[in-house]
Amino acid sequence: MKRREDITTATRPVRCAIYTRKSTDEGLDMAFNSLDAQREAGEAFVLSRKHEGWGALEAHYDDGGYSGGDINRPALKRLMVDIEAGGIDAVVCYKVDRLSRSLLDFSRLIEVFDRHRVMFVSVTQPINTADSSGRLMLNVLLSFAQFEREMIADRTRDKMAAARKKGKWTGGFPVLGYDIHPDGGKLMVNEEEAEAVRQIFGLYLDCSSQQATAAELNRRGWRTKSWTTKDGTPHEGVAFDKNHVARLLSNPLYVGKVGLRGQVFPGEHPAIVDQELYDRIQARLAANNVSGGAVAKNRYGHLLKGLLHCQACGCAMSPSVTRRKGRVHRYYVCGNAAKNGWKSCPHPSLPAGQIEDAVVARIACIGHDPGLLQETLAQLRTIKATRQPALVAERRRLDRELVRLQDRGSDGVQVGRIEARLAEIAEELAVLEGQSIDRRDLARALAMFDEVWSCLFPSEQERVIALLVKRIDFDAERETVAITFQPTGIRTLAEEIADAQEVVA
Repeated sequence: MKRREDITTATRPVRCAIYTRKSTDEGLDMAFNSLDAQREAGEAFVLSRKHEGWGALEAHYDDGGYSGGDINRPALKRLMVDIEAGGIDAVVCYKVDRLSRSLLDFSRLIEVFDRHRVMFVSVTQPINTADSSGRLMLNVLLSFAQFEREMIADRTRDKMAAARKKGKWTGGFPVLGYDIHPDGGKLMVNEEEAEAVRQIFGLYLDCSSQQATAAELNRRGWRTKSWTTKDGTPHEGVAFDKNHVARLLSNPLYVGKVGLRGQVFPGEHPAIVDQELYDRIQARLAANNVSGGAVAKNRYGHLLKGLLHCQACGCAMSPSVTRRKGRVHRYYVCGNAAKNGWKSCPHPSLPAGQIEDAVVARIACIGHDPGLLQETLAQLRTIKATRQPALVAERRRLDRELVRLQDRGSDGVQVGRIEARLAEIAEELAVLEGQSIDRRDLARALAMFDEVWSCLFPSEQERVIALLVKRIDFDAERETVAITFQPTGIRTLAEEIADAQEVVA
């Protein structure tokens, strides 16, 4: 005759939740996969204890493609919610490490189980948390499971480090300018995006600020990398911010290298940015303390703001002022000197009036010197030859992006920005393609420059300089300035001067 307590235990129902997990999603699309096998074993185990009142719940708690290294898993979260709600009496797993490979995480889960009087049972191991010997065995097995996990992590890190040293790309999110090869394991150049990357590098040299660069890219309607996972999940590009710009500019992938813990190694993939340009950018980033900076108003009338660069350091020279005896003194300060001290630059500071007068005199001189005029004309034609292909590539890329956005019914603001940028490109291409820059235009614009300059208000002088000049490099050693002109600005100024002369006549 059975004792009363045995009869009570035998008739009390035990609601069993079967939890299954697989670290990778490989094979999960098969008709019978690892998760199915684990559940089948769990159901058979529960059925073997049917005489004790055990029964498997119909709810499935299956985590396919999730690591046991943490507990951030959707099915496990549902399991814990149901335990908290009091709907589970036992959790059944094929093996201990299916629930967790972390001793700390497992201890936390068991604490929750104990608080709600839920047993944990392993099908293939002699573990049942309802008795002390089962708990002892559980802790022993968990220690080995965590040790195995840490060993796997160490081997994986060592393997990835060895691959990086050989120049191999070891995975991660794709970056603008490259696509992942269909077979995986290496990068392919995306020619259109590669041209965009080169333009971003050049734009930063002109803007001298990550924040200003990001603002200009967003004004043009550009976006970060758009890509699609193997399972077809799209990841849309987003608006640029200064962090996106910083990561892009400092990424050694663009010069055909891979990084590893502060070191770089030659990569298997081709470079899309010239090493000399990349080095200049790194020097600029270091000098600017990788801060980007906000775009400030030109309060003190620095005529060359955003244009002047220190040739020795490769850094922008930023406007600065000091006040002595109630008077404001204007300067341009080398970014390298501002960050690393005055001794780091051969000419860290320039009086603003002095360098501005020198630049204005240089521009006026070109218009009266046939030799300088010819040199400037050759420079403009070179700029035009490189600028046109870049604009055509940008137009082609934006056209495709516009069609994609319109098909998806995307944000009208983004569509408007792209349309506005396409209009700008069309206008600039019309100038570069339809109207060649000839010697007469250049001579007319620069010869009249000296005559009209003194008659202009400061704001008008700023506009003329911005129209004419793309960049100014100051060589402290030779005490010379090199001026890079804007091809479209030359033509525009020549036409404005011609129109003004017709009005006067």
